[in-house]
Amino acid sequence: MQINIIGGSGFIGSELAILLNKKKYRFSIFDKKMGCTYPNNTNIGDVRNISDLIQLIDAGSILINLAAEHRDDVTPISLYDDVNIGGAINICEVARKKEIKTIIFTSSVAIYGFAYIGADESCAINPFNDYGRTKYAAELIFQEWQKEDPFNRVLVIIRPTVVFGRRNRGNVFNLLKQIASGRFLMIGHGLNRKSMAYVENVAAFLEYALGFKPGVHIYNYIDKPDFTMNALVAHVNKLLSRTSKIKFRVPYALGVFIGSAFDLVAKITGRKFSVSAIRVKKFCANSVYASAIESTGFIPPIPLMDAIEKTVRFEFIEDHKTEQVFYSE
Repeated sequence: MQINIIGGSGFIGSELAILLNKKKYRFSIFDKKMGCTYPNNTNIGDVRNISDLIQLIDAGSILINLAAEHRDDVTPISLYDDVNIGGAINICEVARKKEIKTIIFTSSVAIYGFAYIGADESCAINPFNDYGRTKYAAELIFQEWQKEDPFNRVLVIIRPTVVFGRRNRGNVFNLLKQIASGRFLMIGHGLNRKSMAYVENVAAFLEYALGFKPGVHIYNYIDKPDFTMNALVAHVNKLLSRTSKIKFRVPYALGVFIGSAFDLVAKITGRKFSVSAIRVKKFCANSVYASAIESTGFIPPIPLMDAIEKTVRFEFIEDHKTEQVFYSE
């Protein structure tokens, strides 16, 4: 079994490559940049260029597609369509030419938009940004590919919630960093709950999905339980041997106003800031999802409480300053 990890030099892809190597799979990485994890297994190419895919993807292999434009501040906006949709079209075309029967695609819960609490895989599709819109469009492209030979082709679509872990520089890290610095300000009441996914567990499920049979398999990916923001902040403070009491709170309306002010400055100056109105809204919103993954028999290897502790210790207690990091939302 040969596995091609498209976008394999990124955060999830690097963790997946470590797992596949440990379990003695044969794999190669296709990415537009060289990663630090397995450079000898990496081929440089771009999903927007079909000739790169034709040249570097193995015939009859299993494709795991992790390539995406995903940040909130991508410019130009057309990159979402070029990479997420155009990349899916190219991958399916190469899969046809190379007689590939299995594609595993990481989509996102962003396709649901501001979903109701406990939204499962049947939730209405209602993305609020270009990332979610183009991820769902890519899902439909992959489903059309599967329908062409439904009794022989395997399509697995995994929709993770926010993924965190060691060396990631996304929203969860930014929150943990602010707490660790002692300068954290809670926006709103902090009773909103957040579903999260630990990167090692996501990688483990991707590996688990290699054994799925022909058909379309769609799963949200969430590690339970879902913490309130108050509980998450208190737990991190405890790990850092600090008081769990939250000293300062910013009213929600004021937080959105401040975020909008940063958006205006960013528009005028062309600079990018870590604070924006959409990020404030996302921080204060409930984002709680359900998943049918339990029906597959999969058991996450790392409990969520342990995953948070591992991440906090790695980033803020131990010394890993020289290691590669990954930037995402």
